[in-house]
Amino acid sequence: MTIKRTSRAAAKPVPGLPLRVLVLHGPNLNLLGSREPGHYGLATLDDINRALVSRGEAAGAAVETFQNNHEGALIDRIHQAAREQVDFIVFNPAGYTHTSVALRDALAAAAIPFVEVHLSNIYARESFRHHSYFSDLAVGVVSGLGAHGYELALEYALRNLQNRTPHGSQKTEKAH
Repeated sequence: MTIKRTSRAAAKPVPGLPLRVLVLHGPNLNLLGSREPGHYGLATLDDINRALVSRGEAAGAAVETFQNNHEGALIDRIHQAAREQVDFIVFNPAGYTHTSVALRDALAAAAIPFVEVHLSNIYARESFRHHSYFSDLAVGVVSGLGAHGYELALEYALRNLQNRTPHGSQKTEKAH
């Protein structure tokens, strides 16, 4: 059975209002900087969030960050994002990547474009980490680039949103 998503990606940001990007961090990411630095690096969640908010401000976008260890709180925040007409989500589902159909359903229902981010390379780790419930819904996946992966995902979101035409399609770049 093929499911066609209703996409809010076609919605043009309202002139005069900043682009809105929500960065969601899943369980245990509050421990970044001290938790398994060999896999996750030394950057703290506060370091990552500050860099993302700063980059958003420089681009004229409002970047909000949210971390929670509880699946229901993340689902509620996704639902809220849809009501708030958030333009894009950068999401690191962490351990829920491999287990949460409920989070997947929330993202599908919200129909907000998102990039899935993983600090470690999930494909170079235990086999159970190789499956994601989100990748097929995501615009893209960044895996294994540490904290820089969040920055790349945000950069994609900003460019993607700023390059929309009034009808919601992407501007095409001329080849040089």
